[in-house]
Amino acid sequence: MELPINQFKRGMQAGKPQIGLWSSLSSHYSVEVIAGSGFDWLLLDTEHSPNDLENVVTQLQAASAYPTTPIVRPAWNDMVLIKRFLDVGVQTLLIPYVQTPEEAANAVAYTRYPLRGVRGVAGTTRATRFGRVKDYFKRAEEELCVLVQVETRLGLDNLDAIANTDGVDGVFIGPADLSAGLGHLGNIPHPEVQHAIDDAIKRIRKAGKAPGILAPVEADARRYLELGCLFVAVGADVGLLARESEKLCAKFKS
Repeated sequence: MELPINQFKRGMQAGKPQIGLWSSLSSHYSVEVIAGSGFDWLLLDTEHSPNDLENVVTQLQAASAYPTTPIVRPAWNDMVLIKRFLDVGVQTLLIPYVQTPEEAANAVAYTRYPLRGVRGVAGTTRATRFGRVKDYFKRAEEELCVLVQVETRLGLDNLDAIANTDGVDGVFIGPADLSAGLGHLGNIPHPEVQHAIDDAIKRIRKAGKAPGILAPVEADARRYLELGCLFVAVGADVGLLARESEKLCAKFKS
């Protein structure tokens, strides 16, 4: 049995923008619904949603029948959390709250086996197709994709060094936390926040890495893509459900 190809990673390496959808509903059933919608990737969030490892496994299974790449965001840049997600077959991780090149290097090390890293070794896992993937331990790194999330003023100060960290494939700009860190909590459209985002995208591209962001406002998403973003989430399942259900209700209630 062959190691699954990470189409998301391959697409970014080819310079093809990857369009995604955020998923926070923590349900394998909702993931199955959106997995067939045509998005290149889905973000399965465990940082800001009531999601856990067992739920993620069922969500991976639900998505597996569709040509979309599941990306998992652990709750923290933690060796144990990352190890467990890798063992259940996650090939792309979005690591939150990375502020220094040392933290970025740690994130990479958590995904690599010794001597290149510190990932624990287990043979009969979902990642190895229960021991059926040929040369998994030698080849796993080829299809792993490490995305780190920069969302603070300190992270911006260290952005060039973070982006140039060996093994980091992309840098995701966290607009909500970044706006808070810049003194504009809840005001992502603020000119200072938008300038910081635009500048970060250019710096990440200059480093030869893939910039990414969550942008549920269409005009913003299109501008970020024009600036060179290579992975953009253009909406979120919770937002779609909340706003569209409100619109439907409003049609029938004054």
